[in-house]
Amino acid sequence: MRAAGILRAAIVATLLLSGSAMGPVASAAGPALDPPRSGPCVEDPKLMRRSHMEFLRHDRDDTVRRGIRPVKHSLAACVDCHANAKDGQVLGSEQHFCQGCHSYAAVKPDCFGCHASTARPATTASAGAAGSLR
Repeated sequence: MRAAGILRAAIVATLLLSGSAMGPVASAAGPALDPPRSGPCVEDPKLMRRSHMEFLRHDRDDTVRRGIRPVKHSLAACVDCHANAKDGQVLGSEQHFCQGCHSYAAVKPDCFGCHASTARPATTASAGAAGSLR
């Protein structure tokens, strides 16, 4: 999967440099995603694009190995903010936040084999952000 992402980036870069890539130029701007449900992210968006998997992995290790359940970078909070307004999902189409980005980058998200891809109800989202396993 990572090789596919590298190949895609190389093709886009080649087409951009050759000046003959109207389609790829549009896709080089990034995926067209649903807007987030709430305010600003817990980190700078550029940092989150680059490092969200490291934050999630670090929190997973803290939770599983040391019993510490950090809140700032929890997957449940990500889903709550980025879920589609109509169906509450981050997966389902190329406009859904997680699926759209991961498809664009040609990377398969493995979070949702165990965790829910659906936002929690608004009344419990803030209370559950303290660390319910999803």
